[in-house]
Amino acid sequence: MIRFNAFAMNTVGHQSPGLWTHPRDQSHRYTDIDYWVELAQLLEKGRFDGLFIADVLGVYDVYDGSADAAIRHAVQVPVNDPMLIVPAMAAATKHLGYGITFSLTYEHPVPFARRMSTLDHLTKGRVGWNIVTGYLDSAARNLGLDRQLGHDDRYDLADEYLDVVYKLWEHSWEADAVVREKTTGVYTDPSKVHRIEHAGQHFRVPGIHLCEPSPQRTPVLYQAGASSRGLEFAGRHAECIFISAPTQETLKRAVVGIRDAVTTSGRHPDSVLIYAQALIVTGATTADARAKLDDYRTHVDIEAALALLSGWTGIDFSRYDPDAVIAFLENDAGRSALASFSKADPNRQWTVREAAQFVGLGGRGPVLVGAPSEVADQLVQWQAATGLDGFNLTYAVAHETFHDIVERIVPELQHRGVYRTDYDDGTLRHKLFANGPHLPALHVGRRKHLESARSAVAIDPSAQPVAA
Repeated sequence: MIRFNAFAMNTVGHQSPGLWTHPRDQSHRYTDIDYWVELAQLLEKGRFDGLFIADVLGVYDVYDGSADAAIRHAVQVPVNDPMLIVPAMAAATKHLGYGITFSLTYEHPVPFARRMSTLDHLTKGRVGWNIVTGYLDSAARNLGLDRQLGHDDRYDLADEYLDVVYKLWEHSWEADAVVREKTTGVYTDPSKVHRIEHAGQHFRVPGIHLCEPSPQRTPVLYQAGASSRGLEFAGRHAECIFISAPTQETLKRAVVGIRDAVTTSGRHPDSVLIYAQALIVTGATTADARAKLDDYRTHVDIEAALALLSGWTGIDFSRYDPDAVIAFLENDAGRSALASFSKADPNRQWTVREAAQFVGLGGRGPVLVGAPSEVADQLVQWQAATGLDGFNLTYAVAHETFHDIVERIVPELQHRGVYRTDYDDGTLRHKLFANGPHLPALHVGRRKHLESARSAVAIDPSAQPVAA
């Protein structure tokens, strides 16, 4: 079965830089809650797994050493908080899941754990967390640091951050701690609520989680890191993994690497769902779809695309000739973004111009174009060739792209018997894995025990990136 997520961001220009200028595009309405409710209801009609909401805490200022290009062309700025739009969308839907991007590098785990538990309650268990460590130095500077932590250091911090939130979500409150006895006046049995006593290298959290257990306890865990350290982290923690690459060969290698990492962590290789980024452009006929694609391409902004690519990779592409070949360079930004081009195909070398043109429509994933039957053929073939579980679908024009998918592609896939016709009841995790609302027993979050915190090393205040 093919699965769909929608990929969006609480901003004007997300993954198709310049397309906000299209006369039919509605992304300028991103500050209007009706815009998000309309999208959520459309995606639920199309039986999408969820809406995956990206986020950044800084501005793309690598290109030409300035944020001017990003600001001028609305390259993921202005950008609003992804969490605050979720309750309204959840109230207007019954089944759609919501994956929220949150960078753990710059906030203490206690308030974050409370917000996610609150959202899990309000959505009746339909939230997930896209775990990111950040890749923009501008975000680090905004939050009081000279620059972001090194790439692998961010993942070391992330491992401890996850330890803390697992203890809060999974182990602080026993399942029957809340009794709600009105006759005795006892709401919670204090003997069943436990201090987590965490004392680690980066965080000291002695007390209890402030929220009673939510439907899922731990939100569904999403992750997108594809570096060797990111794969190690994903193998240990992630339940759903997003990958981006322009070729089937690159995606297949990524899928194999992910499942190997999951196996190494002691889990079954099929215990994670892997989604690849893609853009679908379709119409009633092949000619209609091609005409639409040609129309979209006239709105691609190359400078905006290069500002986006520079931010992803940490490389100032304004300093390179447009026909220069992209080479892999070690840096502390997003390594997978650069590697997806520089190592995508041993038989092809991407130039700066080609990469900018490619990311100009839908980011770093493939563009699948054609009549509904042709796009369905492509989706089936890409999944069979790579071992993917589904697709994280971005858009060219909001909400036209998703409307075309829901009205044209989903019925074609359903007719072929490769796409669900209805949702299961239950939480997001149960809808995805059909195994109940909670983390599976073999997941590290369930295996974490509070006792382990008491033998942890003393905290090193100098290593802490945020105030406790």
